[in-house]
Amino acid sequence: MCGIAGIFHLETAKPVDPARVKAMTEALAHRGPDGSGIWTAQGVGLGHRRLSIIDLAGGAQPMLTPDEKIVTIFNGEIYNFRELFDELRALGHEFRTRCDTEVILHGWRQWGPACVEHFHGMFTIAIYDVEARTLFLARDRLGVKPLYYAEISDGSLIFASELKGLLAHPLLRRRPSEQAIDDYLAYGYVPDDACFVAGVKKLPAGHVVVAQQGRGSPTPRAYWDIAFDPKRRSQSAAEEELVDVMGNAVRSRMIADVPLGAFLSGGVDSSSVVALMAETSRSAVETCSIGFDEADHDETRYADMVAQRFATNHRKRIVESGDFGLIDTLVEAFDEPFADASALPTYRVCELAREKVTVALSGDGADEAFAGYRRHVFHAGEERMRRLMPGSIRQPLFGFLGRAYPKMDWAPQFLRAKSTFEGLGRSGGEAYAASVGVTGHALRHRLYSDGFKTALQGHRAEDRYVRAIDNAPARDGLAAAQYADLKIWLPGDILTKVDRTSMAVSLEAREPLLDHRLIEFAATLPVNQRVRGGQGKWLMKKAMRRYLPDDILYRKKMGFVTPISAWFRGPLAEEARAIAQSTTLAETGWFDRTAIAAIVDEHQSERIEHGRLLWQLLMLDRSLKRVFG
Repeated sequence: MCGIAGIFHLETAKPVDPARVKAMTEALAHRGPDGSGIWTAQGVGLGHRRLSIIDLAGGAQPMLTPDEKIVTIFNGEIYNFRELFDELRALGHEFRTRCDTEVILHGWRQWGPACVEHFHGMFTIAIYDVEARTLFLARDRLGVKPLYYAEISDGSLIFASELKGLLAHPLLRRRPSEQAIDDYLAYGYVPDDACFVAGVKKLPAGHVVVAQQGRGSPTPRAYWDIAFDPKRRSQSAAEEELVDVMGNAVRSRMIADVPLGAFLSGGVDSSSVVALMAETSRSAVETCSIGFDEADHDETRYADMVAQRFATNHRKRIVESGDFGLIDTLVEAFDEPFADASALPTYRVCELAREKVTVALSGDGADEAFAGYRRHVFHAGEERMRRLMPGSIRQPLFGFLGRAYPKMDWAPQFLRAKSTFEGLGRSGGEAYAASVGVTGHALRHRLYSDGFKTALQGHRAEDRYVRAIDNAPARDGLAAAQYADLKIWLPGDILTKVDRTSMAVSLEAREPLLDHRLIEFAATLPVNQRVRGGQGKWLMKKAMRRYLPDDILYRKKMGFVTPISAWFRGPLAEEARAIAQSTTLAETGWFDRTAIAAIVDEHQSERIEHGRLLWQLLMLDRSLKRVFG
């Protein structure tokens, strides 16, 4: 795992100052504490920070071909590099190392831009072809690894693994994007098609950019996508195929020349990964987990159960409200505001893992692929109702019930019907966009000043989900929602969280359940093998019964949730009240301070639940200070 950065002059091959490349690269030192390298030529400069995982002695970057006509830097892992070694050797290529970086060089020479289609793994890659004066940038299929880029005033394109790498360049203009602020407050993160800093872009997952000097601004193009196309197969055949694909994905991610372990929450996904690791490993698997001082959020007893079952070397720690002091560490790690409060325990579990290992496998990705979120189960039920009842009857009926039914956050789950009525009164896309969001359109606009509403120019954060669902290559509404999650939620929230928190402590996190072949298999499952009987991930749970007990597979899903709502009414009550008095938020001119104060009062009096919104505002306040002063 590493950090990459670079400068490429799009029109004229002007000299590149190595000091600027170095400054951008040094900003990413946490991603690669084991070494650094810089290479410059007329019109281009590449920088690299290395976390040594494979071929510790021979994998230094930037790496050049012997004739020095092709140079590459990359962040990530090519898991099928050994197979590609054999394939490329058979085609006449000679290798000097046994690392995956050299496979990229020879892959480019053999296949050109199509080389990325041969690579299985997580990566962002930069290749410079000296003779063609071409810079090639690529990001892995699911977006596990990030890449930011921007065009600046001197006519160059700059890129880096994190936004802080671009911020180190003196010519990058720092101005906040109002539309990204609306996106952030809607979702709790800035999606991949937006950026906190106006003018900065993120290379989308499964895309490449080919920039050639003298050809102007390049446009990203997709090299991979996923289509949901159900296939008929028996349950037993589907189970066997799933276990086989999962097992291969786990085994391929256990290749490392450094200590390796796993995160273990005690949920279905991480427990499945640990089970498959234990089946492969000759020694006890190193596992670790994080618990909470709020009993309703603590899952450590389930992690203990799995650890005992597979005889792992297990360690755990408890996150307490005092860990709120980590907020500035998180702000530094993420650059853009990020309000998924599970980032706090994720950072802690990465920190714990790094004490003993350099690589840790996680269970991320299965919920998106196999419909494991509660919202997927609800959406599947709502979609059945939409098919049964004509929209001309359904929308006015449930629209009225949604408006009339009271919001009862304090009530038992079965009485909280308002959101269900509201969802059935909308189209599938509109309903799912509302369910996946954190702060709805009406509540956001309650906080906004008139000037900020005007600056948005009609932008509505939810529209990207509606478009993704409406245009999804899927045959059913549930699959369309999953497709939108894979394209928006997964890279924007889940993978950003894991990448930044793991890299902050120089730990490589690997996600076997995001192997693209596993995702492609999951997209062939019919609805009733994804959701059945009120259970998400139906087939995966059935398949894993050979490894895991029902107490793990069928317990209520808790997720990696931090009890911030309780904290804002207790030990962090003063912090909540301070949000309304923030001079930083006031100076933006974006918010109505009186409205924020009312939100704080509603939450602390327990009239309305606003814990996540308060966390959003707090993280935004700190991020604005850090990035824009």
